[in-house]
Amino acid sequence: MPERTVTVASRIGLHARPAALFSQAAAHAGVPVTISNSAGKSVNAASILGVLSLGVDHGEQVTIGADGEGAEAALDALADLLETDLDKE
Repeated sequence: MPERTVTVASRIGLHARPAALFSQAAAHAGVPVTISNSAGKSVNAASILGVLSLGVDHGEQVTIGADGEGAEAALDALADLLETDLDKE
């Protein structure tokens, strides 16, 4: 399974709006995507409640993984999203 380790750029981490935007993008990725925090807890990235439960703050690293055809492209797009301050948009 391809993976990417990414530093979360949003000023408030993956809470509220950034988590919702990320979860929506993961749901539309076309492949199953997981996200894991630095403690190793892994959840379905398409679940906003799952993403919120990770408690990821600004500057923390997360690992996203996907499996299936198109996984690499999906991970690239999701990594770009996490590396953007989604609070500004």
